[in-house]
Amino acid sequence: MSLYLIVALGAVVAGFVQGLSGFAFSMVSMSIWAWTVDPKLAAVLATFGGLTGQIIAAVTTRRGFDKALLLPFILGGLVGLPVGVWLLPRLDVPLFKACLGSLLVIWCPAMLMARNLPRITVGGRVADAVTGMLGGVCGGLGGFTGAIPTLWCTLRRLDKDVQRAVIQNFNLSMLAVAFALYLGAGMVSAAMVPLLGIVALAVLVPVLLGARLYAGLSEAAFRQIVLGLLTLSGVALLASSLPVLFARAG
Repeated sequence: MSLYLIVALGAVVAGFVQGLSGFAFSMVSMSIWAWTVDPKLAAVLATFGGLTGQIIAAVTTRRGFDKALLLPFILGGLVGLPVGVWLLPRLDVPLFKACLGSLLVIWCPAMLMARNLPRITVGGRVADAVTGMLGGVCGGLGGFTGAIPTLWCTLRRLDKDVQRAVIQNFNLSMLAVAFALYLGAGMVSAAMVPLLGIVALAVLVPVLLGARLYAGLSEAAFRQIVLGLLTLSGVALLASSLPVLFARAG
């Protein structure tokens, strides 16, 4: 299969999931691209695809949001993003993916099975800012802005529309800044332009379809979908990183 078809396939599937859940474009696309696409190219494409999907969602599905709730996430994310971009060429990416994947695979199924987990209220805005900073670091490392903030909002048991508004606006802000940092760092080359165009076209319809399906979801169904997607994202991260780590150990 050619590189263009693989990129298009990853963007289509990830775009639908993003439209449905409000996040996870990078997680889903990377699970498809990780086997054949260069990691640095995949990071740029995933960040651009997630940004494009969030712009489409923002234009077509207007939702109000609580500025006081969102602001700590944004401020923390702006601190974390440059750190992630700086770490990208220096960090052991397979090890990072394995650690994040392990967290998601262990914690999210536990939340699915424990329906009556208490709502987390400690930490307040400071905890929100730290969560946003971690999301920003992950965003700089390849567009993974949504996973940790989404997990935190789920632990806080936010209403599904409130959670989606926070995550969408956080992702939109972080992905825009992350892509600008990629451009400033010279990580986006002219050779990538055709692939970026394919990603932009491929996400358009799937994002809209996913957003339409979201409108009919109950609170419980949305929570199950979010935790299920986070679990699958963790599995995908482990599947792409563990073979590399085992090969090194051998």
